[in-house]
Amino acid sequence: MILSYILVYLYAKKLMKKDTFNLKELALEVINKEVKVINELPNYIDNNFINIINLLHNCKGRLIISGIGKSAIIAQKIVATMNSTGTPAIFMHAADAVHGDLGVVQKDDIVILISKSGNTSEIKRLIPFIKGMGNTIVAIIANKDSYLASHSDYILYTPVKEEACQNNLAPTSSTTVQMVMGDIISVLLSTMRHFTPEDFARYHPGGSLGKRLYMTVEDVFDSTNRPKVYPNDNVQDVIVNISHHRLGATVVTDLQDNLMGIITDGDVRRMIERGLPIDSLKAIDIMSKGPKTIDVSAQAVQAFNLMEKYQITSVVVLSKGTYVGLIHIHDILREGIG
Repeated sequence: MILSYILVYLYAKKLMKKDTFNLKELALEVINKEVKVINELPNYIDNNFINIINLLHNCKGRLIISGIGKSAIIAQKIVATMNSTGTPAIFMHAADAVHGDLGVVQKDDIVILISKSGNTSEIKRLIPFIKGMGNTIVAIIANKDSYLASHSDYILYTPVKEEACQNNLAPTSSTTVQMVMGDIISVLLSTMRHFTPEDFARYHPGGSLGKRLYMTVEDVFDSTNRPKVYPNDNVQDVIVNISHHRLGATVVTDLQDNLMGIITDGDVRRMIERGLPIDSLKAIDIMSKGPKTIDVSAQAVQAFNLMEKYQITSVVVLSKGTYVGLIHIHDILREGIG
């Protein structure tokens, strides 16, 4: 009976005991395993590699990139990188290809198949059809003795001796090296195409660089909110106008909207601090002449640069020399241009 109690106690204690791991050590181990695989890649940047890069660069069609499982996810990432850096590419899932998606492959396209083993059934089924269509196959592969390797026209070797997974099973190091190879190809092709920041912005019009290069003042400022007073308007009218439009300033023009000056809320405060006779002053008496201006067709980032340079929050917008509104710092920051 006593022995039974002891056994029950020991078992309960074991259940209550929590596993303890050295998480930092395990994390560093994963990093080191993946770095080790990447560090081996330079050994395979050889003449064969150069020939394949030239082949891809001279491709008259698109690059069709395919894989299965985790390799398919990497293929999608590579396609996204290529398309954003000037190389036309299309993702084709290896499993879907034999069920209709193979129709995406055209005469002059080059097909890049990504696989660690090179022996998956989907890849095996796909290769004969691509061969029958006459397209070139480039394999990104870790197994030179595989079906894919022996049936490809070119091989980019990405050897993986050990996955970072503790059981050496889950695709970790293998997908990392595939992605690095994809980045290498993408960057080299982009460089060979003389891809510029302006080209990048064209493909990323919604990004900050695209906005900086392509968004104009007209795209950004609110043309319906146009604070304006005339030279002989009294100070009370000026204050009401500034308050109503909520841009911290109003512009002084003649009847033809020709620019004469600007009055900011700071100008109004300084006027009051100096004790000037408010009742008798007009807009023309407190305005600042020669405000900073920008044409409506100019890049919005140029307006931002003016604001930064002169430490101001608004710039007068002109169209063919005529006043059309104010662009405020908030208009620019809202678009993520600054």
